[in-house]
Amino acid sequence: MCRHLAYLGPPVALAELVLDPEHSLYQQSWAPTDMRGGGSVNADGFGLAWYADGQLVRYRRNVPIWTDDNLPGLARSISSGAVLAAVRNGTDDMPHDESAVAPFVSGSWCFSHNGKIPGWPGSVLKLAEGLPVAELLGAGVDSAFLFALIRARMGEPVAAVESAVREVAEAAPGARLNVLLTDGEQLVATAWTHSLWVRRTDDSTTVSSEPFGAGHWVEVPDHSLLVATATTVRITSMEGPQ
Repeated sequence: MCRHLAYLGPPVALAELVLDPEHSLYQQSWAPTDMRGGGSVNADGFGLAWYADGQLVRYRRNVPIWTDDNLPGLARSISSGAVLAAVRNGTDDMPHDESAVAPFVSGSWCFSHNGKIPGWPGSVLKLAEGLPVAELLGAGVDSAFLFALIRARMGEPVAAVESAVREVAEAAPGARLNVLLTDGEQLVATAWTHSLWVRRTDDSTTVSSEPFGAGHWVEVPDHSLLVATATTVRITSMEGPQ
């Protein structure tokens, strides 16, 4: 499985989130502590997305994060108050090019998926039938398909994430569906059969697959929906009927 994080708060250098802290996402790429049987090393690519003057910018590669000599300088020279980053542990029989690497973006939204849809694409064919052909052509991996499914319901982002995760979990039992979705102001995340933690300060919110750096981290219960801004966090159970 992949590792990912999202941050909302005062502008910080990307390196302060991704490279420098103890057990940073950089270190988690080769030494994760909670993969839950879903792979071991996140060496199949990495990506960062951030907001600059209201514009969404993305940088991603299909190489291990530790092999990119340009990243340290880039990450230390760019600051943002809204960041999403991921390292990838690829799934067999899925592409390994840049198009398969999170974050995935559309308009002002960026998205990451930590997990796997068992039996993809056959297990979710019924759900795919409701998507425009153009969306399906761009969904070369299960994560991109999940983002397409959410985008098709994006009139209300929180409900879109919750309904998509529930329906995919029903169609593909055993699916791991931890997602992060943000437009730079609001963050919607799920903990669904994989690890997710949240750290709050007076003016920032950070969500991550694993704790890193200083501060007080709280584990998000499994089968939970998290909705946050820089200054608020709400966690609700996704157990039981919708």
